[in-house]
Amino acid sequence: MTEQQFRARTAEIVRRNREKADVSSNTGTNVAVDQLTSIVERIERIEAEKKGLSDDVKEIYQEAKGNGFEAKAIRRIVRLRAMDASQKAAHEEVESILETYMQALGML
Repeated sequence: MTEQQFRARTAEIVRRNREKADVSSNTGTNVAVDQLTSIVERIERIEAEKKGLSDDVKEIYQEAKGNGFEAKAIRRIVRLRAMDASQKAAHEEVESILETYMQALGML
């Protein structure tokens, strides 16, 4: 959905909600519309920032790949470093079980 389609859809929802509420005073409705508009615009700005950051991260992985590093391994390292202690313990347990199974199947 494009930004223009999103805005049109939001305006349509606001219009329908106005009709449903049957508000006699436009003041309350205008405040609600202003608040909704502000919320939507803030979300749109943050989504745009997220896209920009995501593009930056992709560039860094491409740089790493260009320097001979394996992007999948780096992604895994980043994911592991972001884990808290309990998540790391659970991950290590799964890795240990995996290693045991692989040994049993003659894969190691």
